[in-house]
Amino acid sequence: MDFDAVLLPPRRTRMLPEGHWRERTIIDALDACLAAAPDRLALTAVRLEEDGGDGGDGGQGAAPVRFTYREMAAMADRIAVGLARLGVGRDDVVACQLPNWWQFTLTYLACSRLGAVMNPLMHIFRERELAFMLQHGRAKVMIAPRRFRGFDFEAMVGGLQAGLPGLAQVVIVGGAGANSFEALLSGPAWEREADAQEILTRHRPGPDDVTQLIYTSGTTGEPKGVMHSANTLMANIVPYAERLHLGAKDVILMASPMAHQTGFMYGLMMPIVLGARAVLQDIWEPKKAIELIRAEGATFTMASTPFLSDLARTVAESGVGVPSLRTFLCAGAPIPGPLVEQARQALGAKIVSAWGMTENGAVTLTKLDDADERSVQTDGCPLPGVELKVVDADGEPAPTGETGRLLLRSCSNFGGYLQRPKLNGTDADDWFDTGDLARLDERGYVRITGRSKDVIIRGGENIPVVEVEALLYRHPGVAMAAVVGYPDERLGERACAVVVARPGHALDLPSIVAFLKEQKMAAQYLPERLQLCESLPTTPSGKIQKFKLREQLRQALG
Repeated sequence: MDFDAVLLPPRRTRMLPEGHWRERTIIDALDACLAAAPDRLALTAVRLEEDGGDGGDGGQGAAPVRFTYREMAAMADRIAVGLARLGVGRDDVVACQLPNWWQFTLTYLACSRLGAVMNPLMHIFRERELAFMLQHGRAKVMIAPRRFRGFDFEAMVGGLQAGLPGLAQVVIVGGAGANSFEALLSGPAWEREADAQEILTRHRPGPDDVTQLIYTSGTTGEPKGVMHSANTLMANIVPYAERLHLGAKDVILMASPMAHQTGFMYGLMMPIVLGARAVLQDIWEPKKAIELIRAEGATFTMASTPFLSDLARTVAESGVGVPSLRTFLCAGAPIPGPLVEQARQALGAKIVSAWGMTENGAVTLTKLDDADERSVQTDGCPLPGVELKVVDADGEPAPTGETGRLLLRSCSNFGGYLQRPKLNGTDADDWFDTGDLARLDERGYVRITGRSKDVIIRGGENIPVVEVEALLYRHPGVAMAAVVGYPDERLGERACAVVVARPGHALDLPSIVAFLKEQKMAAQYLPERLQLCESLPTTPSGKIQKFKLREQLRQALG
């Protein structure tokens, strides 16, 4: 695979002298942990999923799976040689559609041993999303669960493989056949083979090599493949941890999906960078989270607002506290003021607000010594190595407190969109157009006020509005359609389909949802409200005026 990460080379000349690029890969970090504290506990993985079929690695109620750094390094070597036996080499893409299981973490480390590239895929994706991403990213190997949350992933991926000639191998975690993860990768003692060391060292990646290909939903109707190097990822993880005062003694609970940048950077990579311990939870269940925090001594977690709300409510109702938890970083949507107060009282933890993007990781965070109001009123201030500016319609700097387009220049900015350099949105001076609207206060703290991108964020998950609308227009009863967000106390936003029906057609929400499911759309992208209209407001050129639809919806909801 040829990666056109065109944004990296020109940035290097500035990032190295300024000390923002660390010239360090995840394998360097793992090797350091192995040398310094080989028997320190590195990873605890807890599986709550109900389907079993996990090859003996734990199903519902099973004991956690644990790895020391010595065991983690050995298993990473084993899986790496196993991947090499499947033909995976330097710059090959390994797609991984797994929940927060230990196999996810270990597969990334194995890929990094080989100079291969991990393509994390959300477990909510179905045929429509996967067919595009696997083809566009030219995945050579795809790793998926046999079943998860009642869904047959093995059957779905098997059905896709015939239409993807570049996908040489499907590997199934917990599978019963010869293509199982256990038979191909984690079971045989590949690391003891005569050629193992040569395989593990011949293509060790450098810090500027692409190490991660992760898709983000945009406004073009197709996801964009974000390319990151070790330098761009580490340039974010290190100052992020420093601002939060995290170190080797911390225990990081991660229930946010590792196929999201949140889980990948701060649940998979950061614990290894710090020499700390990760605790992985595959299904969000607040009572189980409380149990894990108490049993494992978790000190830090990061998740979207619904997770914080659920955890605070459950602690308050149960009376079972989480005394070890010092910090809960909340991102993905503004945190309601009452929730910060409730969470502080229930959890006893500092609530930190943050804002970021797949393209950069966390960009802004409030500080631990900030007043709680800062987490309510702002989305934090930039991390070291990040510059922000808000510009008006003419591209000129907007006055303090005025809303405009948010641009950033960051040491952690991505290397570009795979095969779409024209969409990179980065000018000659390395300023990246975030597509968001924001304002900056006199102290440099930012507040995201809206999105120029046509995306709805539901519980931290971006809904690709253009794609949903395109499918709605395929419905024989739909004349016009638009999808807009409406506020929701728990999830931040939900999606409403505003539709003009064709004459003679009766539409309702269940029939619309059933149609979209037939198109193999992910459940989290489905509209949760339907508004039928005789017409949609448009500009003279025919463009739908969504701001008017949002206002009409707000009025209808009271």
